[in-house]
This record gives sequence, C-alpha cells and structure tokens, in this order.
Amino acid sequence: LDVVRRGVHAMVATPGRLMDMLDKKMVNLDMCRYLCLDEADRMIDMGFEEDVRTIFSFFKGQRQTLLFSATMPKKIQNFARSALVKPITVNVGRAGAASLDVVQEVEYVKQEAKIVHLLETLQKTAPPVLIFAEKKQDVDAIHEYLLLKGVEAVAIHGGKDQEERSRAVDAFRRAAKDVLVATDVASKGLDFENIQHVINYDMPEDIENYVHRIGRTGRSGRVGIATTFINKSCDESVLLDMKHLLLEAKQKVPPFLLALQSENEKYLELGEERGCSYCGGLGHRITDCPKLEAMQSKQASNIGRRDYLANNSADW
Repeated sequence: LDVVRRGVHAMVATPGRLMDMLDKKMVNLDMCRYLCLDEADRMIDMGFEEDVRTIFSFFKGQRQTLLFSATMPKKIQNFARSALVKPITVNVGRAGAASLDVVQEVEYVKQEAKIVHLLETLQKTAPPVLIFAEKKQDVDAIHEYLLLKGVEAVAIHGGKDQEERSRAVDAFRRAAKDVLVATDVASKGLDFENIQHVINYDMPEDIENYVHRIGRTGRSGRVGIATTFINKSCDESVLLDMKHLLLEAKQKVPPFLLALQSENEKYLELGEERGCSYCGGLGHRITDCPKLEAMQSKQASNIGRRDYLANNSADW
C-alpha cells in the first residue's frame, strides 16, 4: 500500500478487493484516467456487475474504459451500452469464434460409458491435459477414478478452499501433475502454457463457455486438440450452435450433429447439389472430406502421445 500511496502507473486488482480499498479510502481514483476490464464476460457472469458500476462512481474526471472479452454475449453488450458512453466495438477475428489452431473432435458417448471412455481419450496426446465437467461432484468422481487408474491428476472447483485450489493449480503448472479436472472456474482467467488437449466431459450449457474452454489449448501458434462428449442429454440448441461453429471453423462435423436442423434450416431450399463446406468439392460432404481428414491427422500426429496409465494401476 505504501507503494500505491506514493503513486503508480498502473494497478491490477479484483473488483471486490478494489471496492474494499476504495470504501476504506486506502486508495483513490482522482488521477486515474483509464479503466481496463479483462475477461469482462466472466466478471458479469460471476455477479460483479454492481461492483464494477460502483467502482465507476469513484472516478472524479473523465476516463476511458476498455472491456476485453473472448465472447460477446447479450449481457456484455447490454452492460456496455448502459454503463459506457457511445462504446466502440473492435473485433480481432470474430467474437465468439473458435481458434483455427484447435482440432475439434465431437464424440457421441452414452452417459454411463463416459468415465471409461475418458481413459481412452486421454491417450490421444501427451500431457498436460485439461478436463472440464459441469458439476462439482462429477469433478471429484473423475479425479478419484483417474487416481485409481494411476493417472497423475489434480482437481479444482468452487467447493474447494483457496489453498487447496492454489496447490492443485501450482502442481499442474509445474508439470508435477499431468491432468487437471475442473469446472468452468478454469475456463477463464487461468492461463496454462502448452496445454495439449482439452476434454469436455460434459458439454457446457452455452456455446460461449465452449469457446472459452477449448481456447485453453491451441495457443502461441501451437496446434491443440479439443474432444467433447455429447449424448441425448445435451440441449439441442447448444448442439446446433456447436454444429455451426464447427462448420465455420472448417472442422469435421459428425453425422449425428449434421442431421440436426433448426426450424429455419428445415424450410430452407438448399438445392439438390450439396457440396463440402471445407474444400468445396461436390462429390462428398465435410464429414467425409479426405483433405480435411488428412490435415487433421497430420496436426494430431505432431502433438505426440503418451501412456498415462501406471503399470500397477487398479482395475475399475
């Protein structure tokens, strides 16, 4: 705090901690002219909107506000329109689009078979691997199963205390552990280098979270793999969003996804000739495109493989 009081060029803080310091008059924003909100969508999702608006009120003069977000859902757009003055949107790529450096693979797996199929899926790449599940109890169950099988794994979710989460993240970051199992607490805000593979044990409830999750791999020019398990329990509207996301990213779309149609698509005249959306060929669809399959096989082979199972691992 002494350093802050003497004056700094920039201060990085969480909304709650900054609010506390402002309320106690430990710092002031009289001279501050820029406010940057990183992972703005995550802040709003976590209920910090009122805190951020309160922080705005501590600025005495004019300020420039910058919001950064990998996705632009309606709630962020509405927040920007209501909280900012004539906001300008700058897109780098397309907001909400998946990285082209991520090979996206979607697999239909029955609910009762997912835990066993997970072990096979881990064999696709070398570590480190990030596994996402929707529920805390599923994270714990997956973690326990992997440990029983001899996999070096750690787990984090909102039900664990901060010290336990920090130890798990640190072990994973130091490569002391090969696999991190997590809820969406790890999809935004946490950055890990060299993630080879992201596995969505559960399909998230909205496509924005899917984009955030798979964005943990395929960074800094490296190719990554994202594998997603889906089944009949998944919301059809999210699966339709995923289908369009895969098509836009020129990824292979499995037949069970390709067969899904929105009400608009059902009545859209597409003509008799329907070609491949990847290479443009008319003799096949994207699900059977030889060029796409060859490209993805080459990318995947460059990532490498590793057997995660210990020789003395117990049978499930």
